[in-house]
Amino acid sequence: KDSAHLPHTSVGLNKVKRVTVICVLQDINSNMWNMKQLAYGALARRANQIKAELRQGVRKPYKEVIDVFRGDLHGAGMKPLTFVRQVLAACVYPPLINSNNLPLDVRQRAQKELGRCVGGSVGSYSAAAGIPEIVHSISEFIKRRDGGIPSHPENIYISPGSQWSISNILNVLVNREASPRTGVLIPVPCHNKTVLSITQLGAVTVPYYLSEEQAWALQVEELQRALESAKGVCSPVALYVINPEIQQVFIPVIRFAWEKRLFLLVDELYQDCVYGENCEFVSYKRTLSEMGPPFSGTVELASFHSVSKGFLGECGLRAGYVELVNLDPAVMKHIHTIFSKDSCAPVLGQIALDLMTDPPKPGDPSYPLYKQIEHIRAVLVHNVKRVHEVINSLPGFSCPPFEGGLFAFPRLNLTPKAVQKAKELGLQPDTFYCTRLLEEGGVFTSPGWEYGQKEGTYHIRFCIAAPQDIMEELLRRLSSFHMTFMKDFS
Repeated sequence: KDSAHLPHTSVGLNKVKRVTVICVLQDINSNMWNMKQLAYGALARRANQIKAELRQGVRKPYKEVIDVFRGDLHGAGMKPLTFVRQVLAACVYPPLINSNNLPLDVRQRAQKELGRCVGGSVGSYSAAAGIPEIVHSISEFIKRRDGGIPSHPENIYISPGSQWSISNILNVLVNREASPRTGVLIPVPCHNKTVLSITQLGAVTVPYYLSEEQAWALQVEELQRALESAKGVCSPVALYVINPEIQQVFIPVIRFAWEKRLFLLVDELYQDCVYGENCEFVSYKRTLSEMGPPFSGTVELASFHSVSKGFLGECGLRAGYVELVNLDPAVMKHIHTIFSKDSCAPVLGQIALDLMTDPPKPGDPSYPLYKQIEHIRAVLVHNVKRVHEVINSLPGFSCPPFEGGLFAFPRLNLTPKAVQKAKELGLQPDTFYCTRLLEEGGVFTSPGWEYGQKEGTYHIRFCIAAPQDIMEELLRRLSSFHMTFMKDFS
C-alpha cells in the first residue's frame, strides 16, 4: 500500500440521504439525537407506567404490554438455548461440573472454558483482545463460514458488544483536526446509536437511502449521489453497511469503496437471520477475497458480529467481535492500544461467543436439544410471512418483503387529519401513532423517524423475533387499533 491509502486517523462511515439537513453542523446532529432520546424516553417511560398500572389491577383493553421496541429475543419471549445456559451456569458455579444433573459434554465444555480463564475463574480479567483460545475459535469459525478463506486471530478483537467495537474503530478513523471534517456514509434507516458514535467524535454523517421499493436494497447509484452531496461539507473516508444483501450487490459496493478509497465498516450481526428461499449469508470478506487483486489486497474492512442479534439472543451478556482486513501494521498497533484501554470484554460474554462459534456437534449428548435453534429459525420465517401478509392487508399500511434481520419497518400512509393532530400535540406523526398504539393496543414499537426516513414518509419499527403466539397477538392488536385509528382520522 502507498501511504496515502492508509486510513491514518481519518476514515468515515455510513450512508444516508438528507445531507443538507444532517451534514451541515455538528450541533444539528446533537440536537437531532437529543430529540430522539426525548421521544424514546417518553415512550419508554409510558410503557413502564402502563406495565406498573397493569400489575396494580388497572383495567385496560389488554392484560400485558407487548414490548417489541428492541431486538431483544429473550425480552420478547424467546427462550434461551439450553446448552448455552447450562455451560454458563457451570462456569459461574463450578461444583456443577461434578454433578450428573448436567450432560457430560456440558460439564466437559465448562471445565474447558474455565481452564482458559486466569485462576480458573470467570471473575478474572482476560487479555485485552479476549481470551486467546476463544479468539482462535472465532477465527476458525470465520474460516469455516467463508469456505476456507484464512482468518488470522491477531486481526480479531473481542469487545463488550458490536456498538462498542464500531465506536473504537471510528475513533481510529476520524481525524478531529481535519478540515473539512471527516465524513462517514451511513444508511437510512440506521440505528441512532451509530449516528451518535460518529457525531460525538466530531465527524459528519453522510446519509444514503436504502430503496424501500426494492426491499431496502442498497444501490451504488445512491452511494454516488450521497458522496457527491458531501462535497464542500466534509471529506468521506468510510462507508457503513448493515442490511443483509445478496452477494451480487456486494461486488459493486466493494468496487465503489475501492475507487473512492473508503474504509468498509460491515455490520454483520444478522448473518444468522436470513430467511428467504434459496438465500444464504455470504460475508463481505468472502466476496472481497473472491474478487481477487487489486481489491482483495487493498480494500480495508472491519466486520462486526455479536451474541445479541443472532439466535443466541444473549443481549445482556454484552459480547461481540470485530475482524480487521487489510489494515496497515502501524494502524493495527494503534487499534490494539484503543482496545486495551478498557481492560477486557466480560468473560461470560466471551464464553458465550465461543459457544456460538463452536456449538455442539452431531453425536454430542447436547446436540439434539441444541437443534432447537432450528425451531427459532422456523418461528422467524413464520413471523416474517405473517407480518408481511397482515401489514399489507391493512389500509394505509405497506411492507415490502424482507428476507433477513430481526425488524419490520412498514410504511404508514397517514391521513392529513392524523398528521395535523400530531403537529398540534408537538409530535412527529409516527411518534403520535406509536403513542396511541401503546396506549390503546398495548404494543410498544418505535417511530420510524428515529432511524431516518424520506421526507414526507412515516414508518413504525418493531422486532419480529417473538414466539408465534405473541406475534399473532401483536398482529391482532395492531390490526384492530389501526382500523380504528384510520377511521377516527379519516
